[in-house]
Amino acid sequence: MEFGEVLSRAWQIIWKYKVLWIFGILAGCGTATSGAGSNSGLRFSGQRALPPVINNLVQPGNEGKLLAILAVIFIVVVLLIIISLVLSTIGRVGLIRGTQLGDQNAEHLAFSELFNESLRFFWRVLGLNLLVGIVLFIIYGILGLAYVVVGLATLGLGFICLLPFVCLLVPLGWFVQVILEEANVALVVENTGIMDALQRSWSLVRTNLGPIILMALILVLGIALIGGAIIALPFGAILVPIVSGFAIGGRTASTGGLVVGLLCLVAYLPVLLVLSGIFRAYTSSAWTLTYMRLTRPVIKPVQPLPVTPVPPVTPPPPVG
Repeated sequence: MEFGEVLSRAWQIIWKYKVLWIFGILAGCGTATSGAGSNSGLRFSGQRALPPVINNLVQPGNEGKLLAILAVIFIVVVLLIIISLVLSTIGRVGLIRGTQLGDQNAEHLAFSELFNESLRFFWRVLGLNLLVGIVLFIIYGILGLAYVVVGLATLGLGFICLLPFVCLLVPLGWFVQVILEEANVALVVENTGIMDALQRSWSLVRTNLGPIILMALILVLGIALIGGAIIALPFGAILVPIVSGFAIGGRTASTGGLVVGLLCLVAYLPVLLVLSGIFRAYTSSAWTLTYMRLTRPVIKPVQPLPVTPVPPVTPPPPVG
């Protein structure tokens, strides 16, 4: 596989068919909420640290209001998760199908066309990603529980001894993500079922481990890091007025700096969405082309048939 051809072709496709940027934004909805609970551990030193409104809700006699608020929060979170899954699935399928059609030099790709194509594969792609996600959640949950139990049973020594094993879970997670990425491509490009897509993806990765690892390093350590740096760079400028306001001191300066920073953040959000959509579209297009190039049948040149020399025809001798 020619890596330069795949990477350049992926850029040509997403630049020619800019509708893929929209599907890149949609595909990013699933990853945007994946780390929502990473900072949920709040520490309270006691009831005094709670805001007055929450402090009143936890008082005896307000259990009904507290349960109602918790139920509303739970419903909103579930709805957001469902919406993100739907949008990310539509975006993921649209990118794969759009890349496939773009590689065939389609004249034009309309949003409605790719959206209808996404509905064809929606339930299978959603089922594939949910299946892998649930399996990984169970595996990581069991490993995490075992890690805690061993660590507590050995008075903390197990935490140190098992730390290298925990570090190995990071590349293992990347490896599973690559298999899942190519399984999505297999399902859409070859119109297969969930298990067939996983089998084809595993077979592809296993027989082409070197090219797959190299492409993953290019896309993850190269494109993703560069893209992340470009996207995160303006946030430094947004923090300047906020930090300056607090450094000057005083309510006016602090409030003014915070307001300016928030206005800059709101102004940057549309740019952030577009840039994220472009990078997501490029990565998905590169993985789709990788699958298509590695599974493309090799056409061997036709060997010419051997030419058998024809013996010269000897004229018959003259009669009489």
